[in-house]
Amino acid sequence: MTDAAIALTKTKPRPRRQWAPYLLILPSLLYLAVFFAWPMTRAIRLAVWDETALLTLRQEAAAGSAAAGVLPQGAAVSLLDRRSNLAAEADLSGASLTETWFFVQGLDPGGNAVAGWAPESRIRVRTTDAAGAAIGGTVRPKLGAGADPLTSLYSEPNEGSAIAGKLEGSAAVSIGEQAVLEVWFLIEGEGEGERISGWAPSRVLQVYGDGVSGRIDRGDTGQLTRAYIQRMLNDRFFRPAFYTTLLLIVLIIPVQFALAIIMALVIQARLKFNTLFLAIFAIPLAASDLAVGILWYAIFTQSGYLNSILQALGLIAAPNAFLTADTRYWILIAIWLAEVWRATSIVMVIVVSGLQAISQEVLEAAEVFGATLWQRLRHVILPLLKPSLQVALILRTILALQVFAVVIALSGGDVVTVLANETYRQYYTLRNMNVAAAYAGFILLISMFSAIIYLRMVRSSEEASA
Repeated sequence: MTDAAIALTKTKPRPRRQWAPYLLILPSLLYLAVFFAWPMTRAIRLAVWDETALLTLRQEAAAGSAAAGVLPQGAAVSLLDRRSNLAAEADLSGASLTETWFFVQGLDPGGNAVAGWAPESRIRVRTTDAAGAAIGGTVRPKLGAGADPLTSLYSEPNEGSAIAGKLEGSAAVSIGEQAVLEVWFLIEGEGEGERISGWAPSRVLQVYGDGVSGRIDRGDTGQLTRAYIQRMLNDRFFRPAFYTTLLLIVLIIPVQFALAIIMALVIQARLKFNTLFLAIFAIPLAASDLAVGILWYAIFTQSGYLNSILQALGLIAAPNAFLTADTRYWILIAIWLAEVWRATSIVMVIVVSGLQAISQEVLEAAEVFGATLWQRLRHVILPLLKPSLQVALILRTILALQVFAVVIALSGGDVVTVLANETYRQYYTLRNMNVAAAYAGFILLISMFSAIIYLRMVRSSEEASA
């Protein structure tokens, strides 16, 4: 090799990285992340994670205090002591026990001016300003022979702080600022085989009427749990919904695929009025699920089209009640017919696109060699349609698992129920997002499992040999 060739080889520029494909795929990745990955992650978390499973007890009656132990949600506890503590306004929920403290100024028994904090229970408000805020009052006298007649004032709105002074009963005081404190309890309960005690705010506890016992209402720490999945499995509607969903899949998909292939072959044959056939076949695509359910309800109801036609033909003397609890099988038939009518067009569109990708030369060659229509369909068309059939099967199974509006329209969701309806019931009616997420996750699991089966069973020759 000459020196010039060597020089050219050394100075040959490196190929530039093509960023266009990455920029083109970026919107798709963002879409998948925002509308698929994030909602799916949240749903799975709701189904297996209990946000309030454990309550961390504190060594002192303060949120920033060191942890003293952990008790599970629902644990029975004994109330050993109580103390008031300042809390953020957001923490003072309706479940919190609160105390109001006043910063007061007055004269002690020796005539010296003292100022400090006192609980509202020790101060009787006498005067208020135009806004209704307390500005003056007197100290409540203490009753009982053994009680200290003097009321202590504290340097902070907390009985654990230093005493700033004392006032005798009925002494006049001026009231400055006031503070709302949350009550904390020193509790003791059973946790992990041992007795654990510590402080907890009242907002996370349910205090019983006796004032010395209660239970942990909610925790502040989450953990993995199977409770929501177990509640879904033990739900009395779970098995009927699961079996009905599987039954509808078995009844709907074979009929839909047979009809869709016939409709696609009619369109592919380019018969006269071919465009009219396509328009008629595509009519259900313009109707929503709920509209289809209402349409078929109008057919099967007692005063609907079916009864009217049967009566007009003299086949029945009085209208039949098809959509009732006693005729559950008719409700299933109505749902089956409605779903077949509604979604067959979707499968047809996919099959038509697959047929258009098949070379006409292959079909003509099969016809020249004497293959009948059935032989061409079985040995030529269907094998070449496997990629399209994979997509159609996966899409249609997912849609069948999501059947909801048609079931609601035809049965009200009570006589006949499906998994999607139970997801809605748990979320909207029972307000149980965790069990609803468990139902949604179960539907997702069935969808993924069926997709894997279809990808394994309906494979083209190239995929099978790979």
